[in-house]
Amino acid sequence: MISVGLTGNVASGKSSVADVWRQAGLPVISADALARDVVAPGTTGLAAVVEAFGSEVLTPDGSLDRDVLRGVVFQDKAAKERLESLLHPRIWTLRDQWMRAQHEKRVDLVVSEVPLLFEADLEADFHVTVVVDAPDEVRLNRLTRLRGMSEGDARRVMAAQLPSEEKRGRADRVLVNAGTLEDLAERAHVLLDEIRAGFPTSGLDEPAGGRVRMDLHMHTSASFDCLSDPEAVLARARARGVQRIAITDHNRLEVALAMSARYPDEVIAGEEVKTAEGIDVIGLYLRQEIPKGTPAAETCSLIKAQGGLVYLPHPYASGKGASGKYAEELMPEVDIVEVFNARLHPGRLNGPAEVLAERWGRARGAGSDAHTVDEVTGAFVEVAPHANEPAALLDALGRSRVRGATTPWIVHLASTWAKVRKHLP
Repeated sequence: MISVGLTGNVASGKSSVADVWRQAGLPVISADALARDVVAPGTTGLAAVVEAFGSEVLTPDGSLDRDVLRGVVFQDKAAKERLESLLHPRIWTLRDQWMRAQHEKRVDLVVSEVPLLFEADLEADFHVTVVVDAPDEVRLNRLTRLRGMSEGDARRVMAAQLPSEEKRGRADRVLVNAGTLEDLAERAHVLLDEIRAGFPTSGLDEPAGGRVRMDLHMHTSASFDCLSDPEAVLARARARGVQRIAITDHNRLEVALAMSARYPDEVIAGEEVKTAEGIDVIGLYLRQEIPKGTPAAETCSLIKAQGGLVYLPHPYASGKGASGKYAEELMPEVDIVEVFNARLHPGRLNGPAEVLAERWGRARGAGSDAHTVDEVTGAFVEVAPHANEPAALLDALGRSRVRGATTPWIVHLASTWAKVRKHLP
C-alpha cells in the first residue's frame, strides 16, 4: 500500500488536489477532520483539553469553542505545545486505525492530507510527500477575494507558516497551482499516474521511513495446539518483510529462549500464560517460565521481576480474555495492549482493546497469534528501528503503526487438528 502525504500552505490548493484524488476513487484522510474528531463531545481528547485549559474553552452546549482555544494558544508557545501534546497522539491513533482499515481492504494507494506535515517532521510516515504550492500573490488574492480576509490578516497568516521554499525543498514532488482548477485537476491526475508508476505493486512491501515490522504474538510446536516448526516460522516472517517476532507459546518458554539465543536481533522470548482466572497474559523478554495457573496479578509481577514487559492479548475475547472482565484491574501492571489480534473472531472485538489502550495511555501492540506457518505476520506493528530490549521496544511502540487483517474462521481447524495429532502415535 503506497502512502502519500499531501501538504501545502494556506490557499495553495492542497484541499482541491485532495478532492480531485478522492473523486478519482482514492481513499483520502484529512488531519484537520481527525483533529475535530478527537475533541468531539464525550471524547477523552476533549476532557483532556478542558482539564488543561479550563471550562472556558467550552461552548454552552459542551462542545469545544475553537475561537476561544485559538486565542489561548495563539501567542503562548508553551500552551500551544501543551495542546499539541494532548491532541497529536490521539490524531495519530485515529489515522492509524483508518490506515489499518485500508490495509485490510487491500487498497493499493492512500492519501493523507496533513497541513503541518513538515512542521511536525512526519516525512518518514510516507512513501511519497507532495507539496501543492502557489505564488504568494496568488495565495494572497485567494485569501482576500475568496475568504474575505483583510490583506493584513492574510499576510500575517501566511507569514506564520513554514516558508514555501522550505516545503518545496523537503518534498518528493511539487504541484504548482497558479492557474485554473481544471489545470490543477489535470496535473494532479498526471502526478498520480507518475507516483503509481514509480511504485510497481509487484514486490512493493517496504514500510515507509525504514521502519521495522514486528509480529508480537505467535506460536510454535512447543504450544499444545500448534505444529509449526520454529525455524519455519522465522523464515516465513523474513519472507514477508517482518524483521522481528515474539514467540509466545502457551505455558512454555524453552523454544522461545533457544530461538532468541540463536537469533538475538530477530526473536523476542515470550510466554502466553493461562492464568488461574482462565485468561491469557503474555510476558515478553522472559528468562524463566511462569507456571500455568498462576493468578493474573501474580503473573504480571513475575514478568516484571524478570525485567520483562506485560503484554495483554485479546483482552475482550469471550473465553481467553473473559470478555474484558479482568482488563481494567490488570491495566496498572500492563505495558502493552494488543489492539489487533488477527485470530480474534469476530474481528470487531479488537475495537474495545484500542479504546482501553487509549484510555490508560498504554503502548499499542499487534500479533498474528499464528498457530500455522501460513498465518505468520497476519498482523504486525511498524516501529522505528531500535535495540531488541524491553525499554527500547516500549519507547518505539509509542508511535506504532498497527497493520493486519482478520484471518478466516477455518484457521481454528488447524489448531484443533494439532491437538489431536499430538495425541496420536
